[in-house]
Amino acid sequence: MKQAKINVLLIGSGGREHSLALSISKSPNLQKLICIPGNPGISETCESIQVSISDFDSINEIVVSNSIDLIIVGPEQPLAEGIQDYFTEKGILVFGPSQKAAQIESSKAFAKDLMKKYGIPTAAYEICNSFSESLVTLKKFNEQVVVKVSGLAGGKGAIVCQSHTEARQALKDIFTEKSYGEAGSSVVLEEFMEGEEVSLFAFCDGKDYVLLSSAQDHKRIYEGDKGANTGGMGAYSPAPIATKELIEEAKNKIISPTLEALNKEGIPYIGVLYAGLMVTNEGAKVVEFNCRLGDPETQVVLPLVKSDTLELMFQCAKGDVSNYKLELSDKFASTVVLASKGYPFSYSKGKEIKLHPNFENSDSQILFHAGTKLENGKLLTNGGRVLACTGIGNSVKESLDLAYDLVEKVEFAGKTFRKDIGWRALAKS
Repeated sequence: MKQAKINVLLIGSGGREHSLALSISKSPNLQKLICIPGNPGISETCESIQVSISDFDSINEIVVSNSIDLIIVGPEQPLAEGIQDYFTEKGILVFGPSQKAAQIESSKAFAKDLMKKYGIPTAAYEICNSFSESLVTLKKFNEQVVVKVSGLAGGKGAIVCQSHTEARQALKDIFTEKSYGEAGSSVVLEEFMEGEEVSLFAFCDGKDYVLLSSAQDHKRIYEGDKGANTGGMGAYSPAPIATKELIEEAKNKIISPTLEALNKEGIPYIGVLYAGLMVTNEGAKVVEFNCRLGDPETQVVLPLVKSDTLELMFQCAKGDVSNYKLELSDKFASTVVLASKGYPFSYSKGKEIKLHPNFENSDSQILFHAGTKLENGKLLTNGGRVLACTGIGNSVKESLDLAYDLVEKVEFAGKTFRKDIGWRALAKS
């Protein structure tokens, strides 16, 4: 980046944004970093300002008063609400897709129809707009079926049903009980896919892209991938299942065609295209697309980037990564999420968090804040997913050992975590 140092505004308050803040702060191209609204961990790295991520006019005041050159958007909500469009009109560069392009996540119906139109491999599906319609359509599917709310549901809107009885209950909850609000005004019924999941992250400039390390998330709350879906209970990177051959297949059949499809639709994609894939006997198929980095995958993917991530995001926002050479570490990273008791359902907040007195973030152990807050000088729980304990080592096992060692250095009442993060990778090693 041959230019003056830049001022950056980061949007978000979770573990993903803490990871972004740490990564950006290392850039020699950074002049100033501000985060809205941030969290206690982020506030140790940069200034945090308490403004709603949906209040674009108030955010604009901060942009103007701090001469912000680049806005980096962490979560999907403001992207779906059009933050990129708002600031692009004002001449500010934004790393994140437009409102129309963000439909790749904000409308599963849009994403599925796009994939069908352009021949991008995914599960067979039907879109339903009412309870009665969905009950009739359900009969077309095998007993195992996936019910997905079409709108944004914080990563929890996909229900894997083992029977039509379960599916009917899920549909009743969505349409009749309004358990997902407006996000559930339409649903996607999808064939159940057998295989192993993997996540890929493409940093896109509207036409070209750079691919980061692969990752594998653990969505279910309990060991053995049992229980309710969550936002993610842990992750590791790179994922052994993401062989060179698989990545080439995904690039040629999924990522490049998707970017081309969006361009043909007149909505070029700038930002992170997160491709959640199922590796089936028929090859890789798209489970879902997201319009931003994953959480907790970011907490294992970004620590493995040796290149200047701020430069990469700035080049994407400017529309020029065609010649970018990404340098990745040859190490492995794993993270274990510490959640509040009761998550992903009802849970209490305000539990005091106590850290090992001698702990400090290092090259091998990083504690990422997610649902935390500072009150009267005390660090307290303030969400379902509270912290992410990341270990970085020379093997998957070493990174997991370091992550779980960090888990033991954190205490709060009701601390909940999975003890089997990385089990698939360990089975392959």
